Amino acid sequence: MDEQRERGPGGPLPARGGPGRQGPPRWIHGPRDGVGRGLPWLTTLALTAFVQIGSGFAAHAQPDREPLTALARVLLLLATAVLLFRHRHPAAVVSATAGLTLVYLGAGFPYGPVFLAVAVACFAAVVAGRRRAAWGAVGALWAGHLLLSHWLYEWLPPGGDGERPWGGELVVAVWVVAIVAVSELVRVRREQWAEERAERARAAQRRADEERLRMARELHDVLAHSISVINVQAGVGLALLDSDPEQARTALTTIKDASKEALGEVRQVLDTLRAPGEAPRAPAPGLDRLPELVEQAGSAGLTVDVATEGAPARLPPGVDLAAFRIVQEALTNVVRHSGSRHARVLVLYEGDALTLRVDDDGPATGAEAGGSGNGLAGMRERAAALGGTIEAGPCQEGGFRVTAVLPLPAGRGAKGRTAHREDQ
Repeated sequence: MDEQRERGPGGPLPARGGPGRQGPPRWIHGPRDGVGRGLPWLTTLALTAFVQIGSGFAAHAQPDREPLTALARVLLLLATAVLLFRHRHPAAVVSATAGLTLVYLGAGFPYGPVFLAVAVACFAAVVAGRRRAAWGAVGALWAGHLLLSHWLYEWLPPGGDGERPWGGELVVAVWVVAIVAVSELVRVRREQWAEERAERARAAQRRADEERLRMARELHDVLAHSISVINVQAGVGLALLDSDPEQARTALTTIKDASKEALGEVRQVLDTLRAPGEAPRAPAPGLDRLPELVEQAGSAGLTVDVATEGAPARLPPGVDLAAFRIVQEALTNVVRHSGSRHARVLVLYEGDALTLRVDDDGPATGAEAGGSGNGLAGMRERAAALGGTIEAGPCQEGGFRVTAVLPLPAGRGAKGRTAHREDQ
């Protein structure tokens, strides 16, 4: 679960790739956008009723146009009924609505709310990404209206109808431009909303990945240290089982205590995983538990001298936990990989940083110790997450040294420097 000896300081692990960039939802880009949506019955029925009733009032106000016959009602009904499929087939709907409206006007029926159906169909097509279809249909409707009003009016009903003024065509052109502009504005805004939702989803995924990585690191550090102690004591117990049963019993007791503590810490981590947001049932370990760590190392046959320099200050929880885990992992590496049975731990409180140094006299055993080889990498990740650094490598005088520097918030560190030693 830890890393073999390295020569000189190492760098951090490559950044883990986050989830791939997602584009806007499918409904923005094509005819597939309405596949999972129900038909808009309510809005279509309301629009149909409005167009039918409004056209009746428009017919009374335009006595020079043809009266609303059954054909006119059917054309109006068809022009609004196709809007039921405007989300599933926006291009076909806007073309059909524009064509039916042009037939309605060519038959000489009164102007009125029929243009509202064209506006709704055009809006739906532009928002769905069928911009060319929407522009083409509305442009064809306007060109057809020009043809009806200025060249074909003599052969079409109503009888005796004259050429329409060109000023009215300007009004129609402005109406067409306004519809397209509003539709484009809504389309762009909906794409922005979709991208914002996708970015929020990516950010949530990144936070989840970071939390899983943090939990995996916690589990690694807990299990690596405890299993190392258990492994050493199991070897001692097996070696002394026949020659010194009492010492073998002591080794088994140490195994029991180490496994119990490991289970407790693993349970705490898993409780946090199962109930995110709830306060942990037990406080996270910190440097105040350094004596327990020294005692556990002693049970594995490692003598640890601890020196504290500087006035101890209250550390932020994240720094306190990282400091404990770094010392724990460094001592685990000594137990697993070093031929030395003596280690030294220095805890240095400075004004703006906490320095941790773990030395052993070496040499490296060179034996296969098992594990994942991620011990030093995990320490570097912990330090880097807090803006700190880790250096690990052989010492000039022999042995191996791990040095960690963790920055402290302003006002947290201690300026004075005193010394305190605790040996075991």
